[in-house]
Amino acid sequence: MGEAAFWGAVGASALVVGAEVTFGFKLSRMVIGLIMAFGVGALISSVSFELVVPAMQDAETWQVALGLALGSLTFFAGDRAIARMGSKGKDRKDPPDESDDGDGEDDEGGSLGIVLGTVLDGVPESAVLGMSLVGGAGVSISLLAGIWISNFPESLGSSVNLVASGWSKTKIRLLWWAIVAVSAVSAGLGFVVVDNSSTLSGVLIESFAAGALLTMIADEMAPEAYDRGKIYAGLMTVAGFALALWLTSLE
Repeated sequence: MGEAAFWGAVGASALVVGAEVTFGFKLSRMVIGLIMAFGVGALISSVSFELVVPAMQDAETWQVALGLALGSLTFFAGDRAIARMGSKGKDRKDPPDESDDGDGEDDEGGSLGIVLGTVLDGVPESAVLGMSLVGGAGVSISLLAGIWISNFPESLGSSVNLVASGWSKTKIRLLWWAIVAVSAVSAGLGFVVVDNSSTLSGVLIESFAAGALLTMIADEMAPEAYDRGKIYAGLMTVAGFALALWLTSLE
């Protein structure tokens, strides 16, 4: 459990790094989009080969499909709830447009949407990472890389929006460190739950997490990556997928 919690914190550490980059630099939308597109490819590869394929080897197809459906519906419902929490709830990862005057008039409900939305994304990702350690297997470098890369642009966009909402840098740093701690706990719990579950329960949990992550990728990461990275997003997505596939082959 301790090892799983450690790697969960490592995967979420990109949130802290992203905030510090936001405070020190101003990255273009194109750069952020290409980073996100790379993360899309890496996560798709990791979810496929680290979660779905192993689950298919241990259970019937319908059982894996059930887990995928439940995970997808759960994330969808949670994400829609976040989208109703102010203007920034649904756009928590979006940095403002170049023309944004940064007047800081965003509502407090929108800031809360940013916080809850980031946790909603981070908890299943970290739990999946913890699950991958069950059975004595070492950490999946491809899955860890995909999670880290996906968290980085999320923090970039969210930190900009939080600053615009009037949050201080200290408050934002404390927020991200708190989410790192939550992610570490989630990874530890993911490991414990699967380690103490029957084979069928473990398959359902893994496929549930895969469904949640795939829905997040399709609903949020991929559209935003294309919006920012334009026609180059597809190339970076394939690059991320290929790198994660190569890393998986080394494990």
